[in-house]
Amino acid sequence: MDSLNTVHYIFNIFFLIFGSTLFISYIIIGTLSSFELSFYAKRNKFFNFKSVSEYKLLPSISIIAPCYNEEKSIVENIRSLLSLQYPDVEVIIINDGSSDKSLSLMINHYELVKVDYAYEKKIETNPIKGIYKSTNVAYSNLIIIDKENGGKGDALNAGINVSRSELFLGIDVDCIIEPDAIFRMVKPFLEEEEHKKVIASGGVIRVANSCKIEEGRIVKVNFPKNLWAQFQILEYFRAFVLSRMAWSKINGLLIISGAFGLFDRKIVINCGGYDRTTVGEDLELVMRMRNYMHSVEKRPYKVAFIPDPLCWTEVPSSLRSLARQRNRWTRGLIDSLFKHKRMFINPRYGRIGLIAYPYWVFFEWLGPIFEFIGITYFVTMLWIGKINLHYFLLFTIFTFSFSLLYSSFAIFYEKRIFGRYRGNLFMLKIILISILEMVLYHPLNLFFSLSGNFDFFFRSRQKGWGKMKRTGFNS
Repeated sequence: MDSLNTVHYIFNIFFLIFGSTLFISYIIIGTLSSFELSFYAKRNKFFNFKSVSEYKLLPSISIIAPCYNEEKSIVENIRSLLSLQYPDVEVIIINDGSSDKSLSLMINHYELVKVDYAYEKKIETNPIKGIYKSTNVAYSNLIIIDKENGGKGDALNAGINVSRSELFLGIDVDCIIEPDAIFRMVKPFLEEEEHKKVIASGGVIRVANSCKIEEGRIVKVNFPKNLWAQFQILEYFRAFVLSRMAWSKINGLLIISGAFGLFDRKIVINCGGYDRTTVGEDLELVMRMRNYMHSVEKRPYKVAFIPDPLCWTEVPSSLRSLARQRNRWTRGLIDSLFKHKRMFINPRYGRIGLIAYPYWVFFEWLGPIFEFIGITYFVTMLWIGKINLHYFLLFTIFTFSFSLLYSSFAIFYEKRIFGRYRGNLFMLKIILISILEMVLYHPLNLFFSLSGNFDFFFRSRQKGWGKMKRTGFNS
């Protein structure tokens, strides 16, 4: 009995410390984000981002978008990219061995022909079968690369090789980009301080499901009809409006979404490009770039973040697709953390090694595992009569209330500063979703994370991306 009491005491202390640290971190993240969002909104309230085009020295930019079996929306997606406003930009689409009609649709619609195109292979990739340019002058800045399948990272590396620009915008081809997005994304590079180099900037991702799209642009923002997409609306609010904004404030951001990120091409090439062996290439690249700046360049640098909703993407609308995506995200996270484990509690990397990396280890990776252990422990203790139901009820109410408050905080700032979703009906729906999330969506995400851990450690063949069924954008 003494040994059982000892185990009971140790578990209680561990979960008390872990839970308290997690709650405190959320409070700090929310506080930092509120100050940074208010400062950003005040600073840029009257700034005309289109005036950036009048700057004398603007960096050239390549938009690099991998494509694999995107026949349902590829034409619309490319139209969206071609409509982006920026003086010196090229659009590079990489057909990564698609087995559907993606390539033929691009060739027919954009009047493409195969050309001899000189480029330097600075990063190793799978063979390129052909490079296409349009015979229509309206599409003179469009380049299509047809290559053997090698995965998203390999496709991005091929685009980097062909690119001749100073910066590149890595995106998912199924995204719809705001017309002035590049002006907003490039601004941190233009404001770069002499003693601190900007190596990358990221932007906010929003859910495009159910939105009205015409000519490659969002013309009306609608709340998704699909339940799973509704959950992800709330999830993206918290991730981008609060979490990443806070990490950007202390220059501790470890991830720029693979769906939308602007990078210094030279730094990425010096780092060896995207890792072709991982499914978390976006997280891994930012970590490797930070490692490179600390170890090789040895100079102050910054990873910027733009809180404006600049990119809209189709999120999984079926439970199976959602499960595959979250499983993949977990595997990519673990793989990236292991590849850069030298950063863990390493003063050499400053706040990255002492704050950001440990946070990702304990709360992003191990958090779901600890939660599962806690649930198992609770059920066991309940079975043997070791649980004080009064205290458990109070703790449960506090946890649910805190979760609802944190979600409401993200919703408040989204509504107050950006206001893309209008009407009282939206507010009612999103609050109901935040309540339902705690009892339905969160347990599912916990299961998906655990399955990702299992697949990473015990199923060596489970290394692929998996497939997400696209419904395509409505035109």
